[in-house]
Amino acid sequence: MAAGGGGSGADGASSGEEDAGGPEGESRYLAACRACGVTPVSGLLRRRPGPALSLRHRGLGPRGAKALALSLMVNTSILTLDLSDNWLQGEGAAAVAEMLKENCYISAVDLSDNKLGVEGAKAFSAMLLENTTIVSLQLSGNEFDDQAAKYLADAITANSKVEILDLSYNMFGDKAGEILGTAIAENIGLKELKISWNHFHSQGAAALVKGLGANVFLKVLDVSYNGFGNSGAAALGEALKANNVLEELNVRNNHISVEGALHIAAGLKENKTLKRLDMTRNPMQSEGCCGVLKALQANSGTGIEILDLPDIPVNKELADLCDAVKILFPNLLLRRGGNTKLQRKSPLKVELQTQPKVVGNSQKAVA
Repeated sequence: MAAGGGGSGADGASSGEEDAGGPEGESRYLAACRACGVTPVSGLLRRRPGPALSLRHRGLGPRGAKALALSLMVNTSILTLDLSDNWLQGEGAAAVAEMLKENCYISAVDLSDNKLGVEGAKAFSAMLLENTTIVSLQLSGNEFDDQAAKYLADAITANSKVEILDLSYNMFGDKAGEILGTAIAENIGLKELKISWNHFHSQGAAALVKGLGANVFLKVLDVSYNGFGNSGAAALGEALKANNVLEELNVRNNHISVEGALHIAAGLKENKTLKRLDMTRNPMQSEGCCGVLKALQANSGTGIEILDLPDIPVNKELADLCDAVKILFPNLLLRRGGNTKLQRKSPLKVELQTQPKVVGNSQKAVA
């Protein structure tokens, strides 16, 4: 497989001599382990030559990461590197980052769940200001906070090569929302951003989303499992009016109520490009769901192909609206809580739910 650098990379990959598991690569790795005083990872020594190197859950630690980084500095065959869950910490991240400044062949990196912290964010930010090869970067679960966001924002602003960035399961708060929102607005390369499971709330969420309206490259945005609330939803609605590039939006479980759902609906009424929208696990109620469906009805040019609504009891108005929208857009996949069947609420179930419960034989009704 040809590497991202050029002809010499393709030659090295085809011969196998530069592979991490080939004779030269193995010798280089063993020498690096001796220099760093660590035990070599047997999985690396036994691996078959190929473009992907996966050493997940191996307990490398900072020194093990440094030894591996030294051996990969001049490697020309590895294109994908997965070191997730190895307790690399900031020190190990710095070693990997230094390697990636020199290595111009690795294009996909996964350092998820490594406790990189602020030091790791700083090291990777500096690397991304120089590296022009990496297109996919997974940094989820690394304890990045608002301070780390300052460094990452510099990289997001300046780097135009990374297309997929995963910053989910971190500790970003509202201040980070402001910082990263500005960076997103200026970025000209990202196509997919995952920033779910953080701590963005109303103000920070609104600031983060504000950058979306100005971004003309991002196609996939996952902000699920945050605390956007109605303020964040209002910002999303405005962003959807202005943005004509975004294709997938996940706002699952963001405390968005009826008011927030109607704000998003206002954006959907004008948006032409969004193809997939996930609004599940939000307290939108029937009124909010109806508002979203009515927005689609009013937008003949909508691009929505998949719509996920919360799993709530479906009353007659909502059921009728679903039927009408399906007639209007026969190719639309409409799901409730991930279920493609939007069932009407059973009159019998409603009647039963209003009856008092009887405990034992006491004939006492419990409200």
